[in-house]
Amino acid sequence: MTVGADQLRSGLAQNLSNNPAFLNEAGVFDNNKLQEYIADVKANDPLRYSQFVEFEQSIMQNIKEQTYFNMVKAGLMATTSEGAFEYKIENDKADIEFVQIPYTSIPDAEITVTNEDITAYIKKNEKRFQTEAAVDIQYVFFAEDPSQEDDQVVKNEIESLLSQKIEFNAISKQNDTLVGFRETQDHIGFVAQNSEVQFQDRWWFKKDLPVEIADTIFAMNVGDVYGPFKLENSYNLSKLVAVKQLADSVQAKHVLISWDALQSAGQTSRTKEQAKTLADSLLNVIRKDVSKFEVIASEFSDDPSVAENKGDLGFLNPGSTIEAFDNYIFDNQKGDKSVVESDFGYHVIVIEDQKNIQKAVKIANITKTVVPSEETTNKIFVEATQFEARAASGDFANVSKENELDLRPVNKIGELEENIPGIGNNRNIVSWAYEKNTKVGDVKRFNINNGYAIVQLTNKSEKGLMSAAEASAQVTPILRNEKKAKQIRETVKGNTLEEIAQEKNTQVKTANAIAIKTPTLVDAGTEPKVVGAAFGIKEGQTSGWIDGRNGVYKIRVLARRDAPATENYASYVAQLNTKRATGINANVFSALKKNAKIEDRRASFY
Repeated sequence: MTVGADQLRSGLAQNLSNNPAFLNEAGVFDNNKLQEYIADVKANDPLRYSQFVEFEQSIMQNIKEQTYFNMVKAGLMATTSEGAFEYKIENDKADIEFVQIPYTSIPDAEITVTNEDITAYIKKNEKRFQTEAAVDIQYVFFAEDPSQEDDQVVKNEIESLLSQKIEFNAISKQNDTLVGFRETQDHIGFVAQNSEVQFQDRWWFKKDLPVEIADTIFAMNVGDVYGPFKLENSYNLSKLVAVKQLADSVQAKHVLISWDALQSAGQTSRTKEQAKTLADSLLNVIRKDVSKFEVIASEFSDDPSVAENKGDLGFLNPGSTIEAFDNYIFDNQKGDKSVVESDFGYHVIVIEDQKNIQKAVKIANITKTVVPSEETTNKIFVEATQFEARAASGDFANVSKENELDLRPVNKIGELEENIPGIGNNRNIVSWAYEKNTKVGDVKRFNINNGYAIVQLTNKSEKGLMSAAEASAQVTPILRNEKKAKQIRETVKGNTLEEIAQEKNTQVKTANAIAIKTPTLVDAGTEPKVVGAAFGIKEGQTSGWIDGRNGVYKIRVLARRDAPATENYASYVAQLNTKRATGINANVFSALKKNAKIEDRRASFY
């Protein structure tokens, strides 16, 4: 399979259509620009040319794959005959009477399914029971969580920051008075020195605070301190620094006037002084006639978004824009206009609207996380090591129970998998379980995030047929129902539906307008074999015994109605094509993989 020049050109155009370097003035991909680029890098930049060749090869490979998939799809297109058949199984109808003897009429305990039965069934249906190599494990988790003593230490530390204290200064040989959190006026400095989280110089609405403390904070007076209080795994102190009435959103317009020294200036050549003069001049015009704002913004603004929004930034939330701009629009009133300087230039600002003016607070927070101490981590390591030794020489489940540890089984782990439920990504555990020297029953300790996992290998299955134990959950119900069906057929004496119903203390039921496409019987469930049988016998005939999904049946056909003839099956052909197209790429890949003569050894290096 080869890729033609036109195909490659089209593929490159699709992949490069958003790259400005290859677009013409109309914003459309220009192949001439691409050819100029290729010639330039080929002559002057061997590395970039090599990268482009690799990119081109990947495009060609994608085209080949898509062409192959399209050819397979074309070969699977439904025919008119298939459409006609689909029409019939959906629209041919039958009315039947039936008697059902459910499998549940015989207790499961009365039926024995042996491993030999399961093995024989697997061998008869080998294709259904092929399995990849897999391992089963079970593990317990020793978390490196802080102890109660660790928790109390952090609580005491943060509590000690509340009030001023006197400490001896070893350098000056004098006592120093250290101001407390309650008394300090230097909130930024105090937080920087004593908290894991820096001071946030912003205004908070009640909805923005954790629900656990919002009511308390908003009921405090300026200068009040709340805490210590615990949020998740940290202790905190919160001091109310300031209160004000603040809009929760402000609609603002601006004209940005940049100057040449700024990084964002682009092609601007004006000086800062010229920019300020222009900004002040535009402000004067806008103050006299605000209706001219859009025209002024379109002509003078250096904000790239002006072409779309005409300078209207919409509604902004506190802290959502640069500090100087943010301070002006939230500290002033609706209708105010001014020039504000920022790192982007001079902003000629108009405050259009302010919504939901409400109480807002500024808070200084001291935060300290509770972490396990060295003593605690050493203790947990010793406990994990001791458990590993006991579990290796005893019964893993019993040792877990004795230590009141949660035993977590994980089954069917593939050789290339890495995610262990409850642990996360850990290739070390999977690789260990698949090592030749690792035997079922072996135990090993692994370091994981926040602690240790003590893991035991409980099962190791090679690629091939499932064992009876592995297939038991799937096969046992099938074989149990087969044995029940045989027993039911052998014990029924009656022949007609009425005789069987009377003998088994049940009723003859009716199902009208059944169709093969939707093989459901009222009060009996989905029964494809039973419904299919109704279309295989004539009106008035009674079937033999039918082993269905939910029981054993006999049916009598009351009436058959074939679907009226039609000349056009296009809609049914389209339905089939849509159904077949779903997942076709994945199915083709699976088929190719199945037939490929490749020995997968990735697990040895991953």
